[in-house]
Amino acid sequence: MPGPILIFDSGVGGLSVVPPLRRRLPDAALVYACDNAMLPYGTRPDDWLVARIVAVCDAAVAASGCCVLVVACNTASTLALDALRAHLAVPVVGTVPAIKPAAAMSASRHIGLLATSATVARPYTDRLIEAFAPDCRVARVAADPLVKEAERLLAGEEPDQAVIRAVMEPLVRESDLDTVVLGCTHFPLFGERLVAAFPRPVRLVDSSDAIARRTVQVASDPAPRAGRDRSLATAPDAGLARALAGFDFDEPRLLIVG
Repeated sequence: MPGPILIFDSGVGGLSVVPPLRRRLPDAALVYACDNAMLPYGTRPDDWLVARIVAVCDAAVAASGCCVLVVACNTASTLALDALRAHLAVPVVGTVPAIKPAAAMSASRHIGLLATSATVARPYTDRLIEAFAPDCRVARVAADPLVKEAERLLAGEEPDQAVIRAVMEPLVRESDLDTVVLGCTHFPLFGERLVAAFPRPVRLVDSSDAIARRTVQVASDPAPRAGRDRSLATAPDAGLARALAGFDFDEPRLLIVG
């Protein structure tokens, strides 16, 4: 049966995939679901995360009646995709750090990976680098504080530039680094600020368009959009409601997780 496309993230980061999804599927209904009650995911234990992600996505799939689940979260994807696909009846599209395209475009063969602590240290990330960037130096930076700054930005507050500069400093010091992978969906939300931290040109690469392309391939008969799209959240939050409204989603309804 027709259903909307469900986009899931721990917070507002998954909103970065909404514009490319709407460009490719302008008539499809979307539902955005976030587990803001447990934000941030990147610093939590793996076993707890897997169980929580499966529980929240199970509740969101049931509440939305979706035709496909887009896990617009690198932390969740690198950890729980197999568990989600085993548990859910709908197709699941994941998000992985854009190591392959970054390696393809890097002239210096020196790239950076900006991600949460969980993604930076995940064996899945090791395998991506081994498979697609074996001849590159990859500078990994755990950038968990940037998640909060992205949440602040979409809530209408000004991000702390000192926090951004401090997080970016290890990459800025790498003088021949020319490409940075944004390995968290929160980070493209303020890409211009990240570029401004560098005294030289760098390319930023993220997975948002690749996610949209894959969703087009697997989404079967998405329901048509009618007015503003729906949203779900595990905790009430005025800043979240403002962020969602900026992407044409309605007031989030409370998602009850069993």
